[in-house]
Parts: sequence; C-alpha cells; structure tokens
Amino acid sequence: MMAAVAVIALVISLQGGSSGASTESVAGSVPQHNGGHLGGSDTSNQSVSTAGRSGSGPQPVTEVDKTFLVKVRQAGLWEIPAGRLAQSNSSNEVVKRAGLHLIDGHSKLDQLVREDAKILGVGLPDEATAEQQGWVNQLKNAHGAEFDRLFANLLRASHGKIFATIGEVRASTQNDLIRRHARQANQTVLDHLEVLEDTGLVDSKTFKEVEADVAPK
Repeated sequence: MMAAVAVIALVISLQGGSSGASTESVAGSVPQHNGGHLGGSDTSNQSVSTAGRSGSGPQPVTEVDKTFLVKVRQAGLWEIPAGRLAQSNSSNEVVKRAGLHLIDGHSKLDQLVREDAKILGVGLPDEATAEQQGWVNQLKNAHGAEFDRLFANLLRASHGKIFATIGEVRASTQNDLIRRHARQANQTVLDHLEVLEDTGLVDSKTFKEVEADVAPK
C-alpha cells in the first residue's frame, strides 16, 4: 500500500515538473517572438508617421516627385488668374462657376504644394511657364462667347494632360507626402475636368490633343 502511494506521488511530481518546464519554455519564447515582431512594427510605423517631416528627415524625393510639385505650383500660377478672368470676361454663369472652382481648388493646392515643398526641400518657381503666361494673355484679350470657348478648351486640355501625370506619380512614388499630394491633386483636377465639360464648349479636337499627349510612347 505504501509503495503504491509512493509511486503515485512520484508520477504526480514528474508531471508537475514537466508541465512547469513546458510552460516556462512557452512563456519564455512568446515575449521574445512578440518583442521582435512588435519592435519591427513600431519601427515601420515610426518610419511612416515621420516620413517627410523635418524633425526626422525626409524620405527620398525623386526627380519625378520634384517635377510633379513644380507642375502643380505652375498650374496654380496661371489657372487662378484664368478663373478670375472668367468672372470679369464672361457672361456665361456656367463658365463663371467653372472659374470659381479653379480659384478655390488651386488656391488650396498651392498652399499644400508650398508646405510640402518646404518639408521636402524642393525649390518652386514664382512664375508660370512662358506658354502658360501666353494662355493668360489670350484670355485677357477675349470677351463673351470667344472667351468662353477659349477658356473651356485651354483649361480642359491642360487638366487632361496633368490628370494622366498625377496617376503615374501616385502609382510610382515612394514618398508619403507626394502620395498625399497626388491624392488631393487628383480630386481637384477631376472636379475641374467635370465643371469644364459641363460648359458644353469643349471641342472634340481638344480631347484628341489630350489623347495624343497621354498615349503611351
């Protein structure tokens, strides 16, 4: 009888020791595994959350990223004046509405592009291109129906071309600020495309011009 009790006690003791060792082994391995995983996750999150910020240094900015910011800046430098001209040189309420959309959308984009360019250390121009300035001069010298048609087609062609560029930049950039900027620019340009088309004044040759410009080379 005493021998049986001793054997049972020995078995219980061995089982308890085995269970304790197993638990200790699992407990020791889980923190080590999770600690490594969470540490990597924290580092990744930190990289994403501080990307492009001056306190921890910007992510790499490619030449395509820089060119994109410059183009957004230059677009605002001529399209905001064009939108203002629509208020004074047109008697068409739909054209005036499109002009107001240009003023509002590009004013917001211009503020954003100057902020992002400062963070990323990208220099921006203070003038539109010579071609864009030429378009503004054409609009200044036009009035009434002539202005309306010129406005709708110049702006629709310009927005159609930059719309394709925005998609390419958003698809390829590794920079979080550029991604954010491309998303905002995409929404703004899409709105402008629609209000310009709503004028009913965009010619078929304008669409063909854009098609030829954005077609794969």
